[in-house]
Amino acid sequence: MTIRSTRLHKGAILAAALASLAHAMPAQAEDIPTIRVGWTMPGEDSKYWMMKRPEKFEAPGKTYNVEWVQFQGTAPMVQAMIAGALDCSTQGALSLANGHLQGGLNSYVVASHLGTAPDSFSPYWAVAEDSEVKTGADLKGKTVGINVLGSGLYGQLYLYLKAAGLDPQKDIKLVETGFPGSEDALRAARVDAAVMNQPFAAKAEAKGGIRKLFTINDVTPNSLQIFEVCRKDFVDENPELAANYVRDLTRGMDMALADRAESVKVASEVTKAPAEVLDGFYMKDGQDFERAPGAAVDFKVLQAMLDLYHDAGMIPAKLDAESFHHAQIAAPLN
Repeated sequence: MTIRSTRLHKGAILAAALASLAHAMPAQAEDIPTIRVGWTMPGEDSKYWMMKRPEKFEAPGKTYNVEWVQFQGTAPMVQAMIAGALDCSTQGALSLANGHLQGGLNSYVVASHLGTAPDSFSPYWAVAEDSEVKTGADLKGKTVGINVLGSGLYGQLYLYLKAAGLDPQKDIKLVETGFPGSEDALRAARVDAAVMNQPFAAKAEAKGGIRKLFTINDVTPNSLQIFEVCRKDFVDENPELAANYVRDLTRGMDMALADRAESVKVASEVTKAPAEVLDGFYMKDGQDFERAPGAAVDFKVLQAMLDLYHDAGMIPAKLDAESFHHAQIAAPLN
């Protein structure tokens, strides 16, 4: 498998940088096309296996190569896909909807990465143990951290604040911290509430001094947190190539679920989190996210999330989840 990894930063130069990236890639062998794939952390196990255990896959390096491009969250990946600099990437329900309605991005949801269920781990917002913030209403006038502006997690934060009687756009100050920087931002009092996700949540909890304010499950007990999306024009013009990629996402997820010990090693190599920290929660019932066998997408759950965001006024139009479903190219694909 041919792998080169690029780290991109947010800001006004994003579109120009992505466009440059698209044109600056070295030419690959003419008979082996390259798929440009955006990824982030945490929880994209099928991709992590493709990156770190390429010998386990038959197609990559033979029928296609991958150009891996790392991002801090889903919203910048939407911008990259709109700019034509990525073929496929990770997205959440809110970023998918906004990319389609505001950016004109037509895409297919081809595989799932992570979801939540009532008995699973879910991302949460934490406050200092001695904080005066006890309820959502107490966040009025406070600074709240999020991994990246426009993140898929913003949907649940928005709904939580609305339920507490706050105006999410006026009553708090929302700042980017990234997942790795969330704990430090909270402990240094740069934010009053910080978003926590694995493996960073486990590390923060082990140190102590923080408490959960609310979890994603408090707002949407069943959710698709992140899933894989490919541009519609890319899939329609390259159906066999896209299908090969989705087959590998299916295979990657199944291998990840079948070998937890190896998945911990793979995740440690990608995230740089110590394997012993990951081993405490990774793929353990009640302590980690839900992962669907074969990376299958539950379009009914996706529809429920899109409806919820529309009803709350977060997206301006109703969307049909099936419009993002390709009948032949969707996981599980063998």
